[in-house]
Amino acid sequence: MSDVVRLETEGPLAVLTFDSPPLNLFDDAVFNGFRAAIDKIAADPPRGLLIRAEGKVVSGGVDVGRVFDGMSAQRGGELWDELLATIAVLEELPLPTVFAAHGLCLTAAFEIALACDILLASERAKFGLVEIVVGLTPSMGGPQRLAERAGPNRAKELIFTGELFDANTLKEWGVVNRVSAPDAFEAESRAFAEKVANGPTRAHAATKRLVWESKERGARAADGIVAEVSGPLFDTADLQNAVRSFLADGPGKATYEGR
Repeated sequence: MSDVVRLETEGPLAVLTFDSPPLNLFDDAVFNGFRAAIDKIAADPPRGLLIRAEGKVVSGGVDVGRVFDGMSAQRGGELWDELLATIAVLEELPLPTVFAAHGLCLTAAFEIALACDILLASERAKFGLVEIVVGLTPSMGGPQRLAERAGPNRAKELIFTGELFDANTLKEWGVVNRVSAPDAFEAESRAFAEKVANGPTRAHAATKRLVWESKERGARAADGIVAEVSGPLFDTADLQNAVRSFLADGPGKATYEGR
């Protein structure tokens, strides 16, 4: 990948790590590393993805001086198109995606988190879409995805004010899934990601498609694709092995291989 974005494999789990000290600011190198990592995952999908960061903070946001200074309106639009294309690839991965925020998580990093299936946070984490400080609106999908999770009024409050919001507040809003104590966060976030990666990957992909269809078109529309999406699961090795394991050993003993 790059020196500032690492992609490693830990069993069934891929781990994407931002490591651009001291603040993990998003500059061209980080953006390019992120896009390359997501493209690689899409080309050869693992069974789960954990996105995390090294250092004291997840990210202090975009490196404004290097990325935005002198940018034309045309180039700005092109940049957002490029980044949103990667966000779409991340969102559509046929596997569970987990974002782990251990500290301050601003702008681009928060927007990436909102594109993941599950957002885990330490009690020390704070989140913000603070683009108003440079006269910009978040443009990597933040407003619309925040509105999906928290509702339009909450999304506008967070973005209009540019304030920082703690993990427990965003859990109450439905943005963060789980909050852990700081000392336990690293272990608990990895354990969670490993747990979902060790599950039935094809079934997880079917779940994602049904939830997406319901979100876009309603529950009845999702009902209409159940046979198409869930019927083929009966031909997977995961389901067949799990049924045999269930009958022989009881529930919770199956080993899934993602086939």
